[in-house]
Amino acid sequence: MPETQSTMAVLTALPLEHEAVLAHLTDVEKLTHPRYGTRARRGRLPGTPWQVALVDMGEGTLTAAALTERVLSWFEPEAVLFVGVAGGLKDDIEIGDVVVATKVYAIHGGKQTPDGFLGRPEAWHASHCLEQAAREALRGQAHFEPIAVGDVVLADGASELAARIRTSYNDAVAIEMEGSGVAHAVHLAGEAGALIIRGISDKADADKSRADSGGSQPRAAANAAAAAVAVLHELAPRQRPPQDADLDSAPPESPVRGPSYGGDHFDFRGSTFNGAFTAKSVDHRPDSGAGR
Repeated sequence: MPETQSTMAVLTALPLEHEAVLAHLTDVEKLTHPRYGTRARRGRLPGTPWQVALVDMGEGTLTAAALTERVLSWFEPEAVLFVGVAGGLKDDIEIGDVVVATKVYAIHGGKQTPDGFLGRPEAWHASHCLEQAAREALRGQAHFEPIAVGDVVLADGASELAARIRTSYNDAVAIEMEGSGVAHAVHLAGEAGALIIRGISDKADADKSRADSGGSQPRAAANAAAAAVAVLHELAPRQRPPQDADLDSAPPESPVRGPSYGGDHFDFRGSTFNGAFTAKSVDHRPDSGAGR
């Protein structure tokens, strides 16, 4: 697979989410990180310019943050999509719906006092470029709303945690366990963008087990994977800046061409040289005695 092809990282937390994305890829190869042993699948997404580096990370925000950073340094992707399932928090969000996170809340930060729990929320916004591509690709097919993230499976709509989410994160329409770790790691990296795409597999209440046993998770995972594929069909790779172009193919006078070594001299044509510079003029006439 050509290394020059643009790479998109797609991360999942559950095997069924991983398989839902993998079903869309061709020419898949297995890769192992040479130092840490992390496994990945890399394949082409037909009909797009993308090669996809797919990693099944496992559950939890800490794992997600650590492995997202590893994926960023390993594959140097243009962006990261986190694709999987979530619990719905609003009555108008149905099982099987797709939610694209416009904002990701980390819900467990705060201070416990005698007067109650005082929330100290953190939030990360979706990459504008990725969100715009998603809105175009999924127009009328997905909800674009904030989501809540915490290291807990919420299966009780009457719990203290559910009540706190309703009061402190009232605009969140879904809850899951990894998105804040992914978003934070990408934010710290400072270059790639992140987009969280979740299929709703339950209503984050006491009926969660019944919904799961009825096959809601594979359905939600398949819908999220299909949404991610649609986004990648809409999204174009970034254009390389001139300094990343093939300098060998540029003419000597080209502004993208830097100094070249000619065996016994440097050619600085088309380049900028900063600093002290001393030049020596040499008379090359046969009888000049130059160079003696």
